[in-house]
Amino acid sequence: MRKIFLLGFIMALGLFLVGTAIADKAADTKALVEQGVAAFKAKGKDDTIKAIDDPKGPFVKDDLYLFVGSMDNKVLAHPFAKQLVGKDATDLKDPKGTAFFVKFKEVADKDGSGWVEYWWPKPGDKEPALKNTFIMKVPGETVYIGAGYYK
Repeated sequence: MRKIFLLGFIMALGLFLVGTAIADKAADTKALVEQGVAAFKAKGKDDTIKAIDDPKGPFVKDDLYLFVGSMDNKVLAHPFAKQLVGKDATDLKDPKGTAFFVKFKEVADKDGSGWVEYWWPKPGDKEPALKNTFIMKVPGETVYIGAGYYK
């Protein structure tokens, strides 16, 4: 009986710790996006886009990083996917068929901010992993800033 109780307790504790870690990642992701929006307002578009586009810049924190998209679905900055910068990402889909840049724009346009889930490779990997991305429109601008964490 004790072994079953102990096993149940350990499993419950493990689930709690995983849930807490995911909640922390979500909070960290949202806070990083908010920092990017604040920098955009304080330092302007050009300086902030340059900082976000830098893979060694202030907006890369471990596996979290910012990117910038425009309301016409162009990628304006991405520290790890330089091949996307300047391109229209309307037709870019994940392996499950999600046109995630279209969803980013929809969230920014409709709600101002929110979460989008899709599949994307981690920096340095080729295989996609499930990612949850927070998007926030920069007030008074036609751009949004996003960051995501891998589940």
